Amino acid sequence: MTFDDKKDWPIMPHTESVATPSPLSEATSEVTSEAAAEAGEMPEPDWEKVLSGASTLSRLSTISTTVGGAALRWVGATYLGAQGQSEKHALQLHDILGDLKGPIMKIAQLLSTIPGALPPAYSAALSKLHAHAPPMGWPFVRRRMAGELGPAWQQHFAHFDRAAVAAASLGQVHKATHLDGTPLAVKLQYPDMGRIMKSDLSQLKFFLSLYETVNKALETKELYEELQARLLEELDYDREAAHLKCYALIFQDHPHIHVPMTYPALSTNRLLTMTWQEGRPLTQMMTCPQETRDDIATMIFTAWYKPLYHYGVIHGDPHFGNYSFPAAGGVNLLDFGCVRFFDGAFVGSIIALYRALESQDKAALVHAYEAWGFTNLSNDLIDTLTEWAQFLYDPLLDNRVRTIDAHHQGRTGHVIAANVHKKLHAAGGVCPPKEFVLMDRAAVGMGAACMKLQAKANWHALYESLIENFEATQVDARQEKLRAAASLSS
Repeated sequence: MTFDDKKDWPIMPHTESVATPSPLSEATSEVTSEAAAEAGEMPEPDWEKVLSGASTLSRLSTISTTVGGAALRWVGATYLGAQGQSEKHALQLHDILGDLKGPIMKIAQLLSTIPGALPPAYSAALSKLHAHAPPMGWPFVRRRMAGELGPAWQQHFAHFDRAAVAAASLGQVHKATHLDGTPLAVKLQYPDMGRIMKSDLSQLKFFLSLYETVNKALETKELYEELQARLLEELDYDREAAHLKCYALIFQDHPHIHVPMTYPALSTNRLLTMTWQEGRPLTQMMTCPQETRDDIATMIFTAWYKPLYHYGVIHGDPHFGNYSFPAAGGVNLLDFGCVRFFDGAFVGSIIALYRALESQDKAALVHAYEAWGFTNLSNDLIDTLTEWAQFLYDPLLDNRVRTIDAHHQGRTGHVIAANVHKKLHAAGGVCPPKEFVLMDRAAVGMGAACMKLQAKANWHALYESLIENFEATQVDARQEKLRAAASLSS
């Protein structure tokens, strides 16, 4: 497969949530001027303040006020009938969080995909969230790079772009050139992310506990523990490098799925250097011919689900910015900070739920939900969980060529999730197991990409080909070998 229009191809680098930064403030623009910085005409700014929009204390105050205000408005809507402003408040929350660097934005993105975790208006708004805070300027980048690779760090590169090509929630990406001429993507973590992560996670815990008290549709203990574990892993770039190696090994013989190669000598636990992956973003592939879009969707589907059913591993962040498409065809997989491993028995329970939905066997459904980790399953709760499962598995159960959303009759995932949320509340609530969180996010995100492309495929046949001859013990054995080859501990 090739693409015809090869002119003016943008570059999609390797980063968490690729977005074009908004214009900087006057002070930021001035200090990032190369001439001014080199000439020393201006003092270097306090980039801690620039990164957070103000001081660290101000950032904490902003988050506390924003999260607390949102929670109080939900309390008012629940107990006092204060309805009618939720969409306006959701958009305000979207704009505020987009201005803040750090994990709070990623937390909001994750929550937006879990049915019942947020009110519908907030879920819809935050699913579109992306970073638009300014990147670090060159003087600060230079100092940070010296802190990671030493004072002579620039000698390791033939060229290093001073301006970041992308800024996201946890770090930013610079394009560089290796001494041997290879184009590189250099992902540099923002400073003090460990402390900021701790602060943002405390805000998340407050929000979840208050929302659980008010809403009662979800018990949030395991949800919080899963988000905490995954977000803390995202700060460890050594681990992300190991994830990259895992995926490179999985797809080493696949001609159309490409994974960046890392450079350990130019990487640390807060700096990740890898080959530059050039390609067009997903949003620019929507005007391609139907056949091309169908091929793209098939590759995305394979890239997400072959690792799961063969190795028990899934990429947990299927954001549109986390893949790109080179001119020669294929798909580039990007950003491996959020990767989740499962044992073979759990992967088997995913297939068991699929088979139970296929046969409409209620006893098998109950057994599958219990294998996932759901407890206290009343008949109403089983029916509600099945409504959501039917939504997620629907394309896989239909043995024909079709779009992902062929049976939705114009209803969006957020509308269906809102209905499920109401029924969960009426059924007395549910405690989603840890494993559910990223499985749900991956399914929703991958489906959203295929819907965006309006791609057609026989999803049932694709899925069946991936789970054919599945054996849990073989998944465990393959995963053990994969981890050992990537030097990845549990």
